[in-house]
Amino acid sequence: MVTRFQRYGQIADVLIKYGFGILVEEVFPGSERLRAFKKRQKVEERSVYERIRLAIEELGPTFIKFGQITSTRRELLPPELIEELQKLQDQVAPLPYSDVLPVIREYCPNFGECFDLIEEEPCAAASLSQVHRAVLKDGSVVALKVQRPGIVDLIEIDLLILRSLADRVEMMYPDLRVYNPSGIVDEFALQIRRELDFVQDGKNAERLGRNMRDVHGVRVPKIYWNYSGTRMLTMEYVEGVRIDDVDALRKMGLLPGELAERGFYAYIKQIFIDGFFHGDPHPGNLLVTDRGSIVFLDFGIVGLLRPEKKRRFIDLLLAIVETDVDRVIDAFKHLGVSIKPEDLENVKDEIYLVLVDYRDMQIQQFDFGMALMGLTDTLRRYRIRVPPTLMLMLKVIVMVMDVGTALDPTFNFDRKIRPYITEIVVQERFSPKRVLGAGHAIAEAVDSLVALPRSIADTLQNVSEGSITLEVEKSNLAQIVDTLDHVTDKVLIGLIVAAIVVGSSLILRVSDVVLPDYITWLAIMGYAVAVVVGFYAIYHAIGYRSDGGR
Repeated sequence: MVTRFQRYGQIADVLIKYGFGILVEEVFPGSERLRAFKKRQKVEERSVYERIRLAIEELGPTFIKFGQITSTRRELLPPELIEELQKLQDQVAPLPYSDVLPVIREYCPNFGECFDLIEEEPCAAASLSQVHRAVLKDGSVVALKVQRPGIVDLIEIDLLILRSLADRVEMMYPDLRVYNPSGIVDEFALQIRRELDFVQDGKNAERLGRNMRDVHGVRVPKIYWNYSGTRMLTMEYVEGVRIDDVDALRKMGLLPGELAERGFYAYIKQIFIDGFFHGDPHPGNLLVTDRGSIVFLDFGIVGLLRPEKKRRFIDLLLAIVETDVDRVIDAFKHLGVSIKPEDLENVKDEIYLVLVDYRDMQIQQFDFGMALMGLTDTLRRYRIRVPPTLMLMLKVIVMVMDVGTALDPTFNFDRKIRPYITEIVVQERFSPKRVLGAGHAIAEAVDSLVALPRSIADTLQNVSEGSITLEVEKSNLAQIVDTLDHVTDKVLIGLIVAAIVVGSSLILRVSDVVLPDYITWLAIMGYAVAVVVGFYAIYHAIGYRSDGGR
């Protein structure tokens, strides 16, 4: 097994090979002088972003995964680098069957009693695992997703190195701290460790399958838990072609436009209804069977949305399609995007230009994805950090649009999203759960109103006891005294109104039992007086504010 220091050396060699020796020298002074240069390729003819991508591919699975996940952070990285990172291929040379056989034996000690056949040649190979086709004793055809031996140890070493690099970059380049390199590495570490747990992968598949069971023409492979564990996942084997292979789909007698609509609805349901969505919809993870069913594969990356986040993301999309800048800013705020007050007006101006361009060019099939990228480019220019879940959603929507356009060049996201979103909004507003939630909010508001007199009394007691300290300037003392007089008057009026309302309510509650009629009328008059005084207080407050507080 490679040690941490050996891995440092391998990483330095690869960076030097692709022309990043200066970076190695700055981050690890003296390291370039201590090791011989490998014979360089002609990297000067390639762009810096292409060389970054090539270096990442050569550095292996941890860095490939890091690049793939980082490619979703459009608000952090320049578009040219994003484009290169999206080209990262997770295809590697397969391991010999003898290397993965111990993993299979770990979960099926007597695998000859479990399987009639295991094909030694893998049908797919990736950086974390490879897949072997097999046949169970009952005749079921399955796919064995087997983790590569030693991959966990290598990834843990790489994660330690990535974290130390991030810490050193933050120390050496303080301006980059706004991008939170250490935080990005920590998020990535959490994600890749989840991907290494094939039990979680299987649970994600089953949950998605339950959510999609009523969607016509959409399937999720069945998981065989008797032959699965942390390092091996056995699932139903599905024959099909990639969803972007339009010629093959037509030869199968399928209509690409119908598939685009079906896949689009499946993701709308996952994101906006279920709040649990497949997070890596590249064409290799979406197969189409000869019967026209779309089959989802690879469930290591999923997104999870709480109900309130779903509503806010719906608000964001509606604000974009309706070119409403203020609603975009409000949705961003509730989704965890923090914009500095001094940048707010400039950010709103730039977002307005993006939305106006989108509105004016919709008739020309302007790509909705360009509007999303325009928004994230604006956030990047102002160094505004965006929560990973939001960026994952935006990435998924852009990828779904790309697949939809590949299947149907007339695919129009704006026209298709409106009826779905409108229906979802109506259903949410009038759902029993929402009504009960509104009732709960009203009850809380009533409780707060009932507690108001007590809160005012506590405040006045603190004032009388000297528990509240005010620091004032002598020049403003007269104005402050005048303001306190007005505030005291309003508090007094409020207390009187509250006392009348409470007293009248108590009288009316018992008047038909022990009190004469005139007492009831007095209580009603008390209500009337409270209403008049209340309106007077409101009028007085408005008049005071219109006079500038004088």
